[in-house]
Amino acid sequence: MPNTYSQIYLHFVFSPKYREALIKNEFGEELYKYITGIVKNLGQQLIRINGMPDHCHILVRLKPIVAPSKFIQTVKTNSSG
Repeated sequence: MPNTYSQIYLHFVFSPKYREALIKNEFGEELYKYITGIVKNLGQQLIRINGMPDHCHILVRLKPIVAPSKFIQTVKTNSSG
């Protein structure tokens, strides 16, 4: 049986409700570290994370065991608090 190799790189951009500028510089770094932990707990590889006060960018390498929509839903849900 042949081996299957896949590389799935996705760039997600998401923002707070109504795209309000809620990501302040004081806790932006902590938020990015928290999101990094969420991605690692999901068993995925975070390549880069950054953002602005009104949105966040994440570049991830996803394993094909998770749907991209389910992945970003989990990240957004867990990081919104």
